[in-house]
Amino acid sequence: MELIQKAVEFARQVFSEDCGGHDLDHTLRVYRMALHLAEAEGADLEIAALAALLHDVDDRKVSPQTSENLDRASHFLWSNGVSEEMFRRVILIIYEISFSQGHRVPETLEGKCVQDADRLDAMGAIGIARTFAYGGSKGRRMHDPAGRDPLTSVNHFHEKLLKLAELMNTDSAREIARERHRYMEEYLERFQREWDGNI
Repeated sequence: MELIQKAVEFARQVFSEDCGGHDLDHTLRVYRMALHLAEAEGADLEIAALAALLHDVDDRKVSPQTSENLDRASHFLWSNGVSEEMFRRVILIIYEISFSQGHRVPETLEGKCVQDADRLDAMGAIGIARTFAYGGSKGRRMHDPAGRDPLTSVNHFHEKLLKLAELMNTDSAREIARERHRYMEEYLERFQREWDGNI
């Protein structure tokens, strides 16, 4: 669909300079996963696709000056002539899916699929890589075994990532999340053994 392709190109422009984990590759993975979940759950594919592609363009970590009113996403939708109903549905999803705003269960099935897709991308092998990429971009330590530094990358697993499997909205996402959760637990066990110098 032409509108979806335009959204891909818009996201490409927004994230052209980003490599800290909230980048074009993340957006495209969320988009593909959201479509997979939406198809499995019987949700509206176009709404899920648009919300997934636009979900981070106004993220406060990427664009704090536009985050409050979702200026970029709103401008894209209006400038491409979407209906008022489509605008409302897509913008609502973007508002609802943020982890940092607390655990909100989206009102719509499409929102649940996009939120699940976004959270799945914070899990598993990609989630591990994104955590350390983002931490490095912010100058954060990998690990503080004494627990004095709450901003380490390893602590982020305990504050957020290991909680995500229980927060999935759809059956399709829960199945994927179980395996990714198990992988992260195994990784952290291995990380700690190697950190301690154990073979």
